[in-house]
Amino acid sequence: MSALPIASSIDINNAVRADSISVGYSKNADGEFEFIGSLVSDLEQYFEVNFGDELDFFTPTGKAGELFEIPVRAPDAKTERIFLVSLGDQSAASFRSAGAAIGRKVRGKNTTVYSTISQEKDHAISMTLGAWMWNMKSGKKDETPTIQIATHDKKTIETASVIAKAVCRARDLVHTPANIKNPAWMAKQVEEFAQGTGLKVQILSGSQLKEFGGLRAVGGSSPKPGPRMIQISYTPKRAVKSVRALPHVVLVGKGITFDTGGISLKRPYDTMMAMKSDMAGSAAVLATMTALVDLQPMVKVTALMMMAENSFSGTAQRPSDVIKHYGGTTVEVLNTDAEGRLVLADGLAFADSTLDPDYLVDIATLTGAATLGLGRQYAAMYTRDDQLANEFVKAGELSGDRVWRMPLVDDYKEALESDIADLNHTADKGDFSAGSVTAALFLEHFAGNRRWLHLDIAGTARSEVDAGENSKGGTGFGVRLLTQWITSL
Repeated sequence: MSALPIASSIDINNAVRADSISVGYSKNADGEFEFIGSLVSDLEQYFEVNFGDELDFFTPTGKAGELFEIPVRAPDAKTERIFLVSLGDQSAASFRSAGAAIGRKVRGKNTTVYSTISQEKDHAISMTLGAWMWNMKSGKKDETPTIQIATHDKKTIETASVIAKAVCRARDLVHTPANIKNPAWMAKQVEEFAQGTGLKVQILSGSQLKEFGGLRAVGGSSPKPGPRMIQISYTPKRAVKSVRALPHVVLVGKGITFDTGGISLKRPYDTMMAMKSDMAGSAAVLATMTALVDLQPMVKVTALMMMAENSFSGTAQRPSDVIKHYGGTTVEVLNTDAEGRLVLADGLAFADSTLDPDYLVDIATLTGAATLGLGRQYAAMYTRDDQLANEFVKAGELSGDRVWRMPLVDDYKEALESDIADLNHTADKGDFSAGSVTAALFLEHFAGNRRWLHLDIAGTARSEVDAGENSKGGTGFGVRLLTQWITSL
């Protein structure tokens, strides 16, 4: 977990109690740099320094997140450093880049930073994400900075803190190694997170999953502890008597705690190293639910976490097996390494059949094809609902978890045909070279006629580099996106 942002009054005496102070700058219409935010002139006078002269010494480019550190000293001031941080074009993305740069600067240190930069919400969240760390080293524990945001709007910073905490929670879950993190462990985490919050939790296992053929086929490869379906329900506290009038959102998250590929073993083998993160969809769903408890949007939300481990074992499903999903659809398994869509299919069919959702959204690290097509900056989004697509695109731009709408190409449906079952799950009939698209078409079959949207976060859920908001590994992608969208309904 990382340090969470704290609202602090806009006051010079308060600012100089911090070890460091951040000040933003940007180019104006004349191409000159100007300093933006509260207390700029007060700080220059207090420390007898000219920020413009100091900035010129470094030959700045103005790229968002560019940071220069200057030493300062004054009587009765604890402050020893001022961070001059570029705000780029002053877009939300630029404020996020600036926040991440400051967070990284104080990461792992017992220090206090006071940010005078406005646009507090995105900036504050990104400061937390930039400062986030996770490891299991046995030596001295990393220290945690204190992040203060100068503001008159305490509520905004409280909201930022809730969202930042949720993203960090998702990251913590993703980074936990699979020898600790199995489906039963995840179920226990859900129960602990939900305790005292008003969230209702139901955990299905063993014979309770007899109709969930996909989840059992995948999770049966690791029978101890075996698969779990974890259902979490949120209802706003103010709507106990009017809950039926609220829009009902169902979130379905892929939760493969480790993916060897099963009998269709992953090759080359080093591709397994990142597979503890194959439950990032469920982590995002769970973390979003914990944020909703504090934000209290007037929406009913149900989350389904489809938890299993895809192991290589004597009880693993085999290529050529035929399984029956929830609701009765039979599927020919051609590649056991395409397991994510099998567990999601059960979740979608269950939601459609029993939960009567107004919106049905699934999120999963599903296909390498999505990463090849969009890289690691955008998640692939699939839906036939134009309004819903536009809402998610807007939520992505506002939150920083960006999505790109992809086509559901009906001509490719024939690739899902099977000679012995209702469907094959890997679209091996024909060669359309559109793995992310055909995976989405497979899932669509199980969503009924609901307002359905699929998020393939295979690229965005993991970072290959330690830069910006992200450490190398799990990013917590989807938490900000889903929270932004749900709170806008």
